[in-house]
Amino acid sequence: MMIDKKGSMPLPEDLRVFLAVIRKAGFAAAADELGVSAAYVSKRIQILEKTLATRLLHRTSGRITLTDDGERVKDWAARILGDFQHLSDDLVDAHDNPRGGLHICSTFGFGRNYVAPALALLADRYPELEIRLDLFDRVVDIVNEGFDLEIRVGDDIPGQHIGRQLVSNRRILCAAPDYLERRGTPAQLCDLEQHECLVLKERDNAFGVWVLERDSSQESVRVGGPLSSNSGEIVLQWALHVIWSTDSGHSYRSYAAIFFLIHWRAVFVVAVQPDLVGG
Repeated sequence: MMIDKKGSMPLPEDLRVFLAVIRKAGFAAAADELGVSAAYVSKRIQILEKTLATRLLHRTSGRITLTDDGERVKDWAARILGDFQHLSDDLVDAHDNPRGGLHICSTFGFGRNYVAPALALLADRYPELEIRLDLFDRVVDIVNEGFDLEIRVGDDIPGQHIGRQLVSNRRILCAAPDYLERRGTPAQLCDLEQHECLVLKERDNAFGVWVLERDSSQESVRVGGPLSSNSGEIVLQWALHVIWSTDSGHSYRSYAAIFFLIHWRAVFVVAVQPDLVGG
């Protein structure tokens, strides 16, 4: 027996048909078992014999027997198809029961409040996973720093990475009623420059620059105020609990009562991983 000089290899489907012919001792019976036509079975056997450049079956009226090469191919075919089945089973098991290390990074506030609880549930569901979560307040190079996945707020995804949106994170501008009574309600975007704002510095975003959208158009405005931080949790505490004015008896807890007619652009929470195909 010799393989076709072109170097072509037998197809698993041809080996499957070949074993069915042997098992059922005939083309018609094999076709019934496989749910195909007898012509299809005959064609696949012809292709297999041409690929291997040898005759595999002796065909006589009412009887099919194996040649010596057919006997050898039968044993190899059974092993090869068995390996294919093991491969398929292993992939299914890996999908249904993932195992091994998973190194994830995220930002401090979002990672602590949302990612960490979700990963705890993931670990309970898949006990063979070994999950490590690292939190940063900076831009992370997930490839060079050895991360499998980053879960971040924003849509600034490098072109060589694969990103999937997990959820929309819609933000709005708010103010306490007593503050608006004292300082007036902004009528247009540029009015915000004259107001006292709580400023959040997010990773590599420009400090004190808010990018907002209204009616699908985006604008930016530079804002300032007596309180700023790179921690969203701290800014939230200020918004909810700090007394904004010494002569006001109201805490900022009432801030949610009034919304400006200017909305933050929608930003995304995304999962980012290296593009292993593209390198």
